[in-house]
Amino acid sequence: MAKDRKNVLRGWENLDTDILVMIFKKYFSLDELTSRVAHVCRGWRVACSDPILWNTLDLSHMRTKFLKVSCMPCWYLVGHSDKDQEKHKNLDFHYDLFPNDDMITYTTGRCPNLRRLVLPSWDRLEERGICDAISFCKKLESLTMPSMPNPHFVFSAIRENCKKFRELKVMGPIDLFFVQNLVCLLPKLKVLSLRCTSIHIDALTKILDKMKRLEVLNIYHSYIEVSDTEVTEVPWSTVIEKAFKLKQFVACNDPKTCVKCQWTEKDEGVMRWNMYDEGLWKEDEISSLHL
Repeated sequence: MAKDRKNVLRGWENLDTDILVMIFKKYFSLDELTSRVAHVCRGWRVACSDPILWNTLDLSHMRTKFLKVSCMPCWYLVGHSDKDQEKHKNLDFHYDLFPNDDMITYTTGRCPNLRRLVLPSWDRLEERGICDAISFCKKLESLTMPSMPNPHFVFSAIRENCKKFRELKVMGPIDLFFVQNLVCLLPKLKVLSLRCTSIHIDALTKILDKMKRLEVLNIYHSYIEVSDTEVTEVPWSTVIEKAFKLKQFVACNDPKTCVKCQWTEKDEGVMRWNMYDEGLWKEDEISSLHL
């Protein structure tokens, strides 16, 4: 009896690879998989190499530390994952990560099958660097990006290189010029998230009027700017009427009492995420954009 029981019991090192993959995916980060878990035994190393675990290269947990080191962490990480480069379909940078243009282009250039790219919202990134990164992502379908004064070249790069592009999330204040470029260059956009931003009501109306293929719009916790001096301004009731024609429209029911809406208004659409709950910047009511 004891002998039969001994044959039934199996050690962790002998678990089926599929089971190990499920456990690793749920409980371990990319850093833990590469630095510790894969070194336990041969079976675990095989499980750590499974493509399911490498669909997403998640750097959203990395924070910039201003310390003197012998090599840049981003370069080190990518260098060790070159052999798995074609497996990565999602690349997520932390909102406050401090990479330069070369790091972004180096990373995206080694992930040719990217479907989703989440860029950091740091002013060190230049327009040219973002455009170069996008040029490597021919299969890109989803982008999370910081707002910028002139998005023309970035949107042009998306239009030229990413034929299956369908969803965009912008973090930061949105003005009418930004929307004009969006409408002109990405008219086939299906999903748009402007969560926790500030946007003028006229710019919002232009999105609803001109983007005929838009299906989903998220303005949850966003601050809608209204100018007291403009008599031609569109009433909010008209905006709601236009928005209800979409398949999904997400907005806060009571922005006057909502704490997060008040944060957005106080920060003037440039959210100081480091002042609030850790990971709050990752949230989105649109499931495909939630991290």
